[in-house]
Amino acid sequence: MIITNTENIPGREIEQLLDLVRGNTIRARHIGKDIMAGMRNIVGGEVKEYTEMISEAREEALNRMIKEAEILGADAVINVRFTTSQVMGGAAEILAYGTAVKLK
Repeated sequence: MIITNTENIPGREIEQLLDLVRGNTIRARHIGKDIMAGMRNIVGGEVKEYTEMISEAREEALNRMIKEAEILGADAVINVRFTTSQVMGGAAEILAYGTAVKLK
């Protein structure tokens, strides 16, 4: 499965646009991570606990999008994008979406 954020795949021709595919997950902060993040906020630096949490959420959303594309029989997903939104205090949604296509 080819995943790209571009409209085309160099050297490949798109035969058919299948459908919009998406995957999402909602993650909430963890009290233990909040304590560590609070300490980092005092001394400065990257809040690695949140970086890891968002990275894991992004991968989960991407994998769910890929599964949806596989169900459609896609060879690739083009124009892949990510978006984040806060759904409640301390919880955020990560959404991955793109266009599933068949290649020649």
